[in-house]
Amino acid sequence: MDHMINHPGIIGGFSVIIIIMLLLDLGVFNKKSHVVSSREALIWSIVWIALSMVFSGVIYYYIGFEQFTQFQSAYWIEKALSVDNLFVFIMVFGFFNVPKYLHHKVLFWGIIGALVFRAIFIFTGVELINMTYLPEMEIFGHEVRINAVLSIFGLFLLFAGIKSWSAHEDNDENKDFYKSPGAKIIYKLFKVTKNFEGDRFFIKVNGKRIATPLLVVVAVIEFTDLIFAVDSIPAIFAIAPDDPFILYTSNIFAILGLRALYFLLANFMHMFSKLHYGLAVILSFIGVKMLISPFYHISSPVSLAVVGGILIISVILSFLFPAKPATEVRE
Repeated sequence: MDHMINHPGIIGGFSVIIIIMLLLDLGVFNKKSHVVSSREALIWSIVWIALSMVFSGVIYYYIGFEQFTQFQSAYWIEKALSVDNLFVFIMVFGFFNVPKYLHHKVLFWGIIGALVFRAIFIFTGVELINMTYLPEMEIFGHEVRINAVLSIFGLFLLFAGIKSWSAHEDNDENKDFYKSPGAKIIYKLFKVTKNFEGDRFFIKVNGKRIATPLLVVVAVIEFTDLIFAVDSIPAIFAIAPDDPFILYTSNIFAILGLRALYFLLANFMHMFSKLHYGLAVILSFIGVKMLISPFYHISSPVSLAVVGGILIISVILSFLFPAKPATEVRE
C-alpha cells in the first residue's frame, strides 16, 4: 500500500482520465442517442485499451514490474469475464425489444452504477481480507497463515468454474427478465409506460411522473452487473488481495471499455462460442491459486501468462469450431 501513498499523482491522473473521458463520451460524442457503428465502437475500444496500457506503463515506471503484472492480470481477467457478460446484455436488450439507438445510453448509465458498486465491493473486500487472517499454524510441517475470506473465495471460484463449464448452454434464452429484482424494484416504485418514449427515463402524464421501460432496462442491466461482480471481483482478489488501487483501476478500465466492446462484438458473439470454456478454466485456476496460496505462491507474471494463454487458446478454438450466428436485435 506504500506505493499508493508515495505516488498520489498516479491516483489523481487516473481520476482525471476517467472524468474527462466520461464527460466527452456523454456530453460531446454521444450527446444525442444514436446507433453506434462498428467503426465508432472499434475506435472507442482501441482508445480504452490504449489508455489502459499507457496507465499500466505509468504503474511500471513509477511503482514496479510486480504491480504492472498485477494490473495487467486483473485487467485481462476482468476483460475476459466481461465478454461473457455481454451475452446477457444481448438477451436483456432482445427480451425488452430495445431499439439499437438506445443501447448506448442504457450501457452508459449501467457503467456509471458499476463504478460505484465496484468501489464498494473492492475496498470493502480488501478490509475484510485484512481482518480475516487466521493465527499462524503448522500444516504438513510448514508454518502457514490462512485467510478465511480468500479460502471461501477460492472454493467459490473453483465451484463456479466447474459449474460454468457445462451450465453455459442453459435456459437463459427463455429467461423472464421482468422477474429480475431490478425490474421488480422499478415497478414497485413507479408506474411504467408500455412503450419507450425516445431516450427518456421519465415522462409526465396529467402532471404525474411516470417511468418508461428504458429505466426498467437500466435497472435490469445494473442488477445483472451486480451478479456478474460476484464472480469477477473475487477473481481479481487472487491477484493483489491487499492493494485496492491496483484492483480498482484495472477493474474500472476494463469496465469502461465494456460498452464499446459490446457494440463491436454484439453481432459477432457466435465467433467466441468456446470462450466460456476458457473462462471456466480461468475461474478454476484462480480458485486453486487462492486455495494453495498459503502453501505456494503463484507469481503475477505466471498468472498473467496462464490467463493470456487460456484466452488465446479459447479464441482460436472458437474460430476453428464456430457456432451459428444468433439473430440480431432490431434497429
